Amino acid sequence: MTITGITKPGLSAMAILVAILWGCFISERLTVQRANLEMERVLRQIRRPVPVSLPQPSALQPRPAQS
Repeated sequence: MTITGITKPGLSAMAILVAILWGCFISERLTVQRANLEMERVLRQIRRPVPVSLPQPSALQPRPAQS
C-alpha cells in the first residue's frame, strides 16, 4: 500500500509543463540568435566607409583679427 504516488493527471500535468519549459528554452535561444544576427548586420552597416564630400565654401566671411 502506497501512501503517496504520482497520479495520471499529475504525470500529464508535469509532461505538459516540461514541454512548455522546453518551448521557452528554444524560443529564447532563437530570439538571442536573431538579435545577434541583427546586431552584426547593423555594426557592418555602421562601419561601412562612406565617401566624404568635398568641403563647401562657407557662407560666413572670416572676421579680421582685432588688435
